[in-house]
Amino acid sequence: MHTSAPEILTFGEAMTLFVAQTPGALAEVDAFSRGIAGADTNVAIGLARLGFHVGWLSRVGDDSFGTYIRHTLEAEGLDCRHLARDPDHATGLVFKERAAEGADPHVEYVRRGSAASQLSPADAATVEFTAARHLHATGIPPALSGSARALSQHMLDQARAAGASISFDPNLRPALWASEAEMCETLNALAGHADWVLPGLTEGRRLTGLETPHDIAGFYLERGAKAVIIKLGPEGSYYRGALGGREESFSVPGVPVAEVVDTVGAGDGFAVGVVSALLDGRSPREAVRRGNLIGAQAVQVRGDMEGLPSRERLTVLEADASPSTA
Repeated sequence: MHTSAPEILTFGEAMTLFVAQTPGALAEVDAFSRGIAGADTNVAIGLARLGFHVGWLSRVGDDSFGTYIRHTLEAEGLDCRHLARDPDHATGLVFKERAAEGADPHVEYVRRGSAASQLSPADAATVEFTAARHLHATGIPPALSGSARALSQHMLDQARAAGASISFDPNLRPALWASEAEMCETLNALAGHADWVLPGLTEGRRLTGLETPHDIAGFYLERGAKAVIIKLGPEGSYYRGALGGREESFSVPGVPVAEVVDTVGAGDGFAVGVVSALLDGRSPREAVRRGNLIGAQAVQVRGDMEGLPSRERLTVLEADASPSTA
């Protein structure tokens, strides 16, 4: 049980995940295995496994699925003092088919009106922002509802006022937004309040209307970000920023993977790598390299966060990778 306030703050929606145990259309599947899903919790769990004290702010329903989520997150070492139980709204559910190796699986959500969609700035009333070193935010909470969008802005404003660093992963969910324009305007404004912005290349193009990694990064640097790290899929990633005092830009090749099992969670693994390395005081190049490394781990397992390493495992992975990527 944690007594001190969390050093890293995360927030969003955790859902109970049901993964088909056999291939085929969800309509034909009889058996599912249970887990949890949510980009925000994937990153929170990844950082907790690396030894950081991570706080999770959210709401779950007053139901067995909400209890399951709390127990699962606490077992991963997350500080759930800011996880509220909502008696009037249900925990969100997600169902995922078992896709062919390497293919993106079909996913269906039961989340409309979920407990987490009721999040608002009031849920952060007892958060000790002054104790936080870092806030990780994504574009998912602001897509859930107007009140959750207000919470997102509140979290970034309070973290910035308290002097914490902020990372922002757009994590586009277009189906949750009323319009493309609203999505782009809202997420670009939030990104401008962050220090480290981590879009995928396709996301960056969609949000900015620009084509190249260099120009997409420039878009966010002009709006206040200190560094932009763009995910290029198997090709690796691109960095442009001034974290070292002077602006620099470079690409780091991806880590080869013999077999891609499940691509879901790769971007979250990347975020865990980049954020943890920067908080460890590593250079931008080392941070991008670690992001590629953990992202590559994530795609080699069936599940969103099962491939996220412990600190001991990461040390071994980085030692093994250093001769070929140095």
